[in-house]
Amino acid sequence: MTRRTGTEPRIPAPLHVGKPNVGDLTKMYELMQGMFDRGWLTNNGPLVIELERRLAEYLKVRHCILTCNGTVALELAIRGVGMEGEVIVPSMTFVASAHSLQWQGIRPVFCDIDRRTYCIDPEQIERHISEKTTGIMGVHLYGRPCDVTAIRRIADRQGLRVIYDACHALGVSEGGTMIGNFGDCEVFSFHATKLFNTFEGGAVTTNDDELAERLKFMRNFGFAGEDSVVYIGVNGKMPEICAAMGLTNLDSLGAFIEVNKRNVDAYARCLDGIAGIELMPFDTREANNFQYVIIEVDEAAFGTTRDALYKALRVENILARRYFYPGCHQMEPYRTIYPDASAALRNTEEFSSRVLALPTGTQVSVALIETVCDVIRESKPGAQ
Repeated sequence: MTRRTGTEPRIPAPLHVGKPNVGDLTKMYELMQGMFDRGWLTNNGPLVIELERRLAEYLKVRHCILTCNGTVALELAIRGVGMEGEVIVPSMTFVASAHSLQWQGIRPVFCDIDRRTYCIDPEQIERHISEKTTGIMGVHLYGRPCDVTAIRRIADRQGLRVIYDACHALGVSEGGTMIGNFGDCEVFSFHATKLFNTFEGGAVTTNDDELAERLKFMRNFGFAGEDSVVYIGVNGKMPEICAAMGLTNLDSLGAFIEVNKRNVDAYARCLDGIAGIELMPFDTREANNFQYVIIEVDEAAFGTTRDALYKALRVENILARRYFYPGCHQMEPYRTIYPDASAALRNTEEFSSRVLALPTGTQVSVALIETVCDVIRESKPGAQ
């Protein structure tokens, strides 16, 4: 254990949760040169088409429709499957999940989570269904899959559409099937902080041929030809330079996941035996991306609050994050529009007060992880 002796942070440069993973830059520069030689910078260029093909192949899904970012992908998916009225969604998620509904005049009905999975609780979904409900948006939180079987049963019985926010779940499987194949469609984010990034970007994946065709129209203003507009659309296209970054990083995806797994193992070893700190486990029977290192802080057992630990880490330049505190229902405009939402979200509120995401990724070494865990251990009152 290396105790802090001075006033400078123990880690000189800020240590982030989601510092970008970047593959072979030589490959990236080659792809960029080809892009400039062709003079084709956007509008469904060859790099976008190639990345769509390779991602669909990796996910074993029929269609991958690339977009400029994950939020636009969510909005296109919601409109593409015909959601309106009310849609049931967890509050324990990044606020874009709720915003993508509210932005389109759809009421997000916040549902509690299952404390075993951190994902939307199917038993609670049934209690929120009304005559206005048209769909369910599940979120595979931290790469842990929703109970897709139970959700599909509910949707089939109630005649609801299902989409999944899979922004944490690229490279994850459920029952041996890759995330990307469930519901009517699934949505990914390729933001710079994600396991796999295209600078900015996103995608919708689906096995529905008709939906895929509609989404392709929608992301390009609704154009179905040079002079033919067949659908209300937006400019949701991914540019070629982002696809070049994606093709570069896709070649290194396996290596990124290996580093994440090494980091998770290092955290498990270093945090072992610290009372009040529980590390989120992964289901080793399935494919995992190990993208997030999540701990829960039990105040009674640890001796201080999650927020006190959060502050102690930041003093040492360890920029842990409270993903996702305090829950969408406690943010605007939702806490004003839906002031009574908390009553049905006890698990969400309890978990969001305990959760902390720790730094990981290819920029984080085992030595840095050991320092992070030293700070956690020393932050426990009475630690020696």
